[in-house]
Amino acid sequence: MSKRISDERYEKTKSYRLKQWLDGTKDLYLDAVEMREQKPFKEDKKLVEKRKKETQRRFARLYDVEHNAEMRIFRKIYRVFSVLFCVFLVLMLLTAVSHLPVVGNPENPTNNEVAQRYIESGLQETGAVNIVTGMILDYRAFDTLGESHVLFIATCTVLILLRIDRKKGKNEPDPALESDRVHEPKNDVILQTAAKILVPPIVIFGIYVILGGHLGPGGGFSGGAIIGAGLILYLNAFGFEKTERFFTAKTYKKLSFTALACYSLSKCYSFYTGANHIESVIPLGTPGAILSSGLILVLNICVGVVVAGTMYTFYVMFRKGGY
Repeated sequence: MSKRISDERYEKTKSYRLKQWLDGTKDLYLDAVEMREQKPFKEDKKLVEKRKKETQRRFARLYDVEHNAEMRIFRKIYRVFSVLFCVFLVLMLLTAVSHLPVVGNPENPTNNEVAQRYIESGLQETGAVNIVTGMILDYRAFDTLGESHVLFIATCTVLILLRIDRKKGKNEPDPALESDRVHEPKNDVILQTAAKILVPPIVIFGIYVILGGHLGPGGGFSGGAIIGAGLILYLNAFGFEKTERFFTAKTYKKLSFTALACYSLSKCYSFYTGANHIESVIPLGTPGAILSSGLILVLNICVGVVVAGTMYTFYVMFRKGGY
């Protein structure tokens, strides 16, 4: 059986000092390591000048268009393709103009039969009470699909140009991403209270405008813009920390992809049935009812999702460069 030692003797042992170090009560290296005062760092002026000259030489070599072989080749190819494209475009326009009807010909139509078809047969063929919605999302749905993709591509371009990514190999975010509220008041009670009152009605009204687009004024574009404005107001009031709990970059990508894919598949079905004169199995419903107008309601929702996400993403990227 071991013999008990006194406390004074125990405090001189290495096990006691190790216990203090583990408990954080004492640093083993405190007063045990020689500390020397460091002199302030001064960089050599000659070395600084040498680095500046090397940087200037590198930039001069990179942007020297006159002596850069790759830039000269690129410029020549660019000019040739520019001329070919302009010639091709002019030929296309001249060909289109040559097929236009002669001015003053008595057989030329005095009115546009397309607009007349929209007005007279729009309700029967689309089921939408709102003629404009029926025209945009039924007769000209392929054009609207292109507009939605333009919005998505524009957002991707802004992401590429303005995004500030995390550094490779580091999980710590860039300091620029942490100071998103430097230029605005923090915890503004008036702004936050107003946002709490206004944001829910704004979002609900945007949803109402989207869902009622085939019954009256509204639709995916206007309703999506209203919801996007509500998200921007919420972000300005509460910052990124709270907004990212329900809307992040991944959320936007998933929603946009799902909406565009749903729109494309829905209209592919309509294009196929229409081109082959096959009657669609999707009923038009009763005009004036919420569940009517065939696929127009679904298309309105898809357009609204894309527009709302695009508005919010544009604002976020121009403000901070990232979510």
